[in-house]
Amino acid sequence: MAMENDQDLRDRINSLEKRLDDQNDEMVCLRSTLADALRRIGAIETRRGPSPSKEPVHRRLAQSVSSLTDCNTPISSQIPRDVSRRQSSSANAPIAHSRNSNMSRSNGSLVSECPSSSSASPAPSPSPTSRPQHVQFNSLISDIGHGRTRTPNSSMRTSFVSTPNSLQTAKRWSSTSDFVPTNGLMSRKSDSNSLLNLNAKNPVGNMTRYGTRSAVYSSDEGFVKFPFKGRNINLYIPSAQRETYSSSKTLPLPDAKLKMEWVYGYRGKDCRSNLYLIPTGELVYCIAAIVVLFDAEEHGQRFYLGHTGDVKCLAVHPNKLLIASGQTAGRDPYEGTPHVRIWNSVSLQTLFVLGQGDFSKAVSCVAFSKADGGSMLLIIDESPDQTLSLWEWQKGERGQRIAETRCSSDLVVAVEWNPVPRERFAFVTSGKGHVCFWSLENGTLGRKLGVFESRDKPKYITCLAFADNGDCITGDSNGSLIIWLKGSNVVQKTIRNAHEGPVFCLLTLKDGRLVSGGGKDGQLVLWDLPSYRRTGYITEIPEKYGNVRVAVQGKGSHILVGTTRNCILRGSFDIPFTPLMVGHTEESTGLCVHPSQSQFLSYGYDGRLQLWDTMSRTIIWGKDIGDPIQSACFSPEGQVLVIASTSGKWFVMDSQTRDIYATHMDGTEPIQVAKFSPNGKMLAIGSKDASIYIYQVLDKYRKYYRVGKCVGHTGFVSQMDWACDNLHLQTNSGDCELLYWNTGVCRQITQPSSMRDMEWGSVTCPIGPTSFGVLSEGNEGTDVNSCCASHSRKLLVSGDDGGRLKLFTYPSSQPKSPCHSYQGHSNISCVCFLSDDTRVLSAGGRDSSIIQWTVESS
Repeated sequence: MAMENDQDLRDRINSLEKRLDDQNDEMVCLRSTLADALRRIGAIETRRGPSPSKEPVHRRLAQSVSSLTDCNTPISSQIPRDVSRRQSSSANAPIAHSRNSNMSRSNGSLVSECPSSSSASPAPSPSPTSRPQHVQFNSLISDIGHGRTRTPNSSMRTSFVSTPNSLQTAKRWSSTSDFVPTNGLMSRKSDSNSLLNLNAKNPVGNMTRYGTRSAVYSSDEGFVKFPFKGRNINLYIPSAQRETYSSSKTLPLPDAKLKMEWVYGYRGKDCRSNLYLIPTGELVYCIAAIVVLFDAEEHGQRFYLGHTGDVKCLAVHPNKLLIASGQTAGRDPYEGTPHVRIWNSVSLQTLFVLGQGDFSKAVSCVAFSKADGGSMLLIIDESPDQTLSLWEWQKGERGQRIAETRCSSDLVVAVEWNPVPRERFAFVTSGKGHVCFWSLENGTLGRKLGVFESRDKPKYITCLAFADNGDCITGDSNGSLIIWLKGSNVVQKTIRNAHEGPVFCLLTLKDGRLVSGGGKDGQLVLWDLPSYRRTGYITEIPEKYGNVRVAVQGKGSHILVGTTRNCILRGSFDIPFTPLMVGHTEESTGLCVHPSQSQFLSYGYDGRLQLWDTMSRTIIWGKDIGDPIQSACFSPEGQVLVIASTSGKWFVMDSQTRDIYATHMDGTEPIQVAKFSPNGKMLAIGSKDASIYIYQVLDKYRKYYRVGKCVGHTGFVSQMDWACDNLHLQTNSGDCELLYWNTGVCRQITQPSSMRDMEWGSVTCPIGPTSFGVLSEGNEGTDVNSCCASHSRKLLVSGDDGGRLKLFTYPSSQPKSPCHSYQGHSNISCVCFLSDDTRVLSAGGRDSSIIQWTVESS
């Protein structure tokens, strides 16, 4: 039966080869889909074993395809390395890789997906991007079979040795994006060419357009017509392009690329145990799909970019070198599945990927074992059963799961390993209404529920810690500390009213004392052990930064605190706490840049305005408005801000003194967009009620008189641009409309052809004659949330619901234009260029992050 299946598989592959011969002109477009097929074929052959008389099917297919296309990276280099190794006739065959193959051969103490000076590694796992569509090819591929990606064989790994020199000998990279594939191996790039290519299906710079079959260009009338979200879009091409325009023309890739420079924000609102200090002196924390390594002394950041979904939890290995990070489900059905990555914090090299396809919703907790030197990793899956699994993470091709069981029917929020060897209980978990003590013998897990006194049972056991003597200490929602009898599930001692409100964190200091952090009172309290008495040292976190979520010991007497308002603070019981990082606590809805300085304003549903300086990468000022903020804009000189809320109310504020000059109201729906005319004498307010309110501006931006209302959209107003004549306006709506307006009479211009040569002061409408190329295959109009053309009109950037930041050549007047694509957010709500076009800013929407990118020449 296996031989028949193999023959059937070969017949289908031969048929595929024949079809590929006839489709050479579309080979570049099909390349990423074919790579996925090779991965699946390799997985199938690995399970069945090699054929003794035939060369592997996937290798013959890769060779035939490589002869048809000239790409930077041969398709054969994407064959899973474990298959190549098992079926190659030579022991010295080149190492190949798949999208999820992250191991390498190395002369150093650690293996990686990104090379040091003594290693050669395959490309990191790419993450979801929009895939080329080819119905016939995909239907054929779907018949081949489905198999999970195999990660490398354990024999390919070099086991790490924890030595004092490990941190000194490993090269420190600024981010995982500093490596690009070259002939199947990873090569170090110069900083000027570093870019976020880890999460691209093809190497960044080689993305291709998707095809133009649905677009029709009328040369007589000079417009291009294409169907989009159930309606036909007619866009009139500017006169300068009419003679040479063709809907099938291939635009060049932009001659610039983006590099991640800085990430603003921290995820503390809904995450625990996600802040650590490592021996390099860097703080490690997560936000969006990024793990940030922040050097507070040098004010620098590095980034681990291997994840394809939001990172929710972190754990540091006892050797202080390796880090495990767990993610939530992403948008891609396979690569976006929750999993755990183990990586080197110095070189940012991915070592192991655990549980790809094994978890359901998100990885909520990870923890390395302590008593045995960190040979095991505990993972909690945030599924309905809160599944607990134990992994010997260095064994097998993807680590070896040695035990799995249902942890609790209720939410699990904390896990902690016992640091004392050969104790009865190996680790403890806690959460809603429970604390569980776990034993591990010969791969078998045993569980005992903690026994509370009935009157003292809390609703949540919110945090855990072990004292140096092995005492297990828990903090709970009652504000109590409970010390559990060693080796037992019985309460030994209860300290009531340790805090007013819940205890959110416990920290055991190096001198043996204990620090507890309050989730309501915002206090840090120092305790003596083992007497469990207060020392009298108490400090309080300023209320504007939120309450204590997590605390870690810093340098000297310093304590580092992550707060519930997404801030990171540093201080001690003698030194007041000051912020190292601040962020938004709710969805960051947008950004607006200063018209002449290297500054930008961020805002969101938390009602907070924050003005940032991009050169120093610090906050200049912050202000709470009180209402959720939907949009904002600077006046042309930058001296005034218009702040619009979700209730239809908008404010006029001085950008320096932060004094509010005036308050206005237009309807009761959110104000989606507000924008001054180029000369500052007019203001347009676009509302969710599908109306555009036009105001005359007088008295140096202090007085505003409504002159009319533009009505005609069938959906909410989403984007808006003023013409350079200060009279005309173009707007997009949620129903994928492009309308033009004469604001002097507040009437729609019903002949859009008359606007084809209008010069616009800004270009932020995705549906427009010079920007519609940002609308990718399969995207609906609302999926592209924001776009912005550079002031030089050479580049165009867009952001979508999938978290993809894309860089295009401007004008982008071809359907499905080629672009460079970058990943870091879970979704993007707003993108913009700085006034000098040296940087791009992106707001992450739901992940509350802001990323600053530098624009670099290719």
